[in-house]
Amino acid sequence: MRIEIFYLYPDLMSLYGDVGNIITILKRCEWRNIKCEIYEVKVGERADFRRADLLFMGGGQDRGQRIVGNDLQSYKEEIKELVEEGLPGLLICGGYQLFGKYFKTKDGIYIPGIDVLDVWTIGGDRRMIGNVIVASTLFGKLVGFENHSGRTFLGEKVEPLGKVVKGYGNNGKDMLEGAIYKNLIGTYLHGPFLPKNPQVADWLIAKALSYRYKEEISLEPLDDTLEHLAHNSQERRAYTAKTVHI
Repeated sequence: MRIEIFYLYPDLMSLYGDVGNIITILKRCEWRNIKCEIYEVKVGERADFRRADLLFMGGGQDRGQRIVGNDLQSYKEEIKELVEEGLPGLLICGGYQLFGKYFKTKDGIYIPGIDVLDVWTIGGDRRMIGNVIVASTLFGKLVGFENHSGRTFLGEKVEPLGKVVKGYGNNGKDMLEGAIYKNLIGTYLHGPFLPKNPQVADWLIAKALSYRYKEEISLEPLDDTLEHLAHNSQERRAYTAKTVHI
């Protein structure tokens, strides 16, 4: 078996160790003898998203998001159609914002999203920074690290990834984190996210295989002792460290 991952704008959208999510998927596929190929989508290069089995996009600064947001518009209808057909993906921070309706920066700059996720983001004056714990109905307890000034709000067509136990989450007010629509996940959790939450990595791999081969596919379990130790370590830090605005 094999999957092809489309890694969106790695040169502009990969802050805070986000590339670790790609490495995690590669290794967890390798350990199961699943061939995994990476195709990097960059600004100005035309890509055929119908080849993709899984999308990934990390976080970036506002300037990078303006550049990427403009380029991403050329794929808007194609990506929307494929997500409706079940194409899975993981979108971190800025990627999460750009797959929504729009991102309005704190300086009033309007960056249109591609409207795949029913979410929108307003820039704030203060950043929300710290370790995060999230209680997810689908995945159980999740951990990560957030650093964002954008406040994201959910519409009726998405479900939250989970409820915030520690940290700020989407906007620091409704105590929700991330968004899920069909097989697409958006979240503010950096860190990177997947090494400490292997159940999400395996969910994405299984969805990618099912999308490619048009049948439900179950994965063989792995020994996640180290991953659970990393998860527990970050959870402890979340409870002992201060969550701050700057």
